[in-house]
Amino acid sequence: MNGYIMGMLAETSIHPGAGQVYSVIDLPVAREATTSYPTIPGSSLKGALRDKARQEKLEVNKIFGIEDSAGAVSVADARLLLLPIRSLTGHFRWVTCPYLINRFYRDCQLINKTGITIDKAPSSHEAVVASVRDQEEVLFLEEYSFKTKPDPELIEQVANNISFLIHHESVRNELKHRLVIIRDEDFSYFAQYGLPIQSRNRLDEETKKSIGLWQEETIPPDTVFYTLLMGRFGKERELKELVSFLSQSRYLQVGGNETIGQGWFVTEIF
Repeated sequence: MNGYIMGMLAETSIHPGAGQVYSVIDLPVAREATTSYPTIPGSSLKGALRDKARQEKLEVNKIFGIEDSAGAVSVADARLLLLPIRSLTGHFRWVTCPYLINRFYRDCQLINKTGITIDKAPSSHEAVVASVRDQEEVLFLEEYSFKTKPDPELIEQVANNISFLIHHESVRNELKHRLVIIRDEDFSYFAQYGLPIQSRNRLDEETKKSIGLWQEETIPPDTVFYTLLMGRFGKERELKELVSFLSQSRYLQVGGNETIGQGWFVTEIF
């Protein structure tokens, strides 16, 4: 299938709203139904791309379609690949798991691109890292401890396989030093309960008393997502036009809270 991968590195906090409340959090982020991993629905992402393209006078109706006519380009859901997690034994780490890496491989195959898979998963509370220093036999991610397992060859392979999704060279150079692979079940905890929760308030204009306090979940900066941009048969020109535009204009605002600086990604097309 004809298509491209668009890597998305969060430069600010991101709030892709879920559209409904299904937890104690007033405004949670959108999540996948089966895994509960944070996601950005394809409809929201397509709308953001459409608005961006409209500002540059592209033929948005042909590219993205109108109510009674399908567009030339389809936009998949943005899927999580790397989640930044605070580490008590150093700076933050980019954490992923075999499921996400193998799913990324399957998505690459869908558009005839290559990737790698992980056959053997880490054990419970085991963290695969590039190297271990003298006093780093235990890695702390948030309040949980993991026994480090150095595997520089695997970490380098995974880092090389996904680094093209990240636009900034300085960030790509840091990837293999911060990359951590943990078991799917361990990662699931951080994806479900490790996102920042911000308390926001609305004040009465005259009395300045609180009249609306709510909690809002966000996806932290430095999170890495990716999506697939695919062209319908015979619509290669429109897809290439969109990709050429995105390759020149790399910043994309997605989700809510644009007026307080949230929702900005830097993208990379491959």
